[in-house]
Amino acid sequence: MELIKQEYRNILVPVDGSKTAEKALERATEIALRNKAHLDILNVIDLKQFSVSFGGMVDANGDAVYQTFEDVEGYLSTLVERVKKQGLEDVTAHARFGSPRAVIAREFPDDHENDLIIMGPTGLNPVERLLVGAVTDYVTRAAKCDVIIAR
Repeated sequence: MELIKQEYRNILVPVDGSKTAEKALERATEIALRNKAHLDILNVIDLKQFSVSFGGMVDANGDAVYQTFEDVEGYLSTLVERVKKQGLEDVTAHARFGSPRAVIAREFPDDHENDLIIMGPTGLNPVERLLVGAVTDYVTRAAKCDVIIAR
């Protein structure tokens, strides 16, 4: 019986600043190096985290959104440098606005032809998981490509 060896070319690792996400990034980097694959590091900024006015639009204080985006860009730059120090040059960081569930499971992989998603079990505490639902649970059910949960 011949063993089939799966090779990945475009790996996605979503990050949210949590320790579990950064552990997933380490695993994704190792797998990308072994496969000579491209690595996409993604942070999804959920606009629901900002105060919302009656009309459903983000309040006029766009400074909070802009500052969050700036913070995310800095965080992603730090992660890219960390990955490059591990020897992987083929890495790109992305920040997107939207629903983390939809962006990670479908939208981003469709746009970037990712064939593997590697993520941590969750970046939320138990109360947040109850209120929001675990993004990881959704991604494992809805993604079209392989998903590895790095523990």
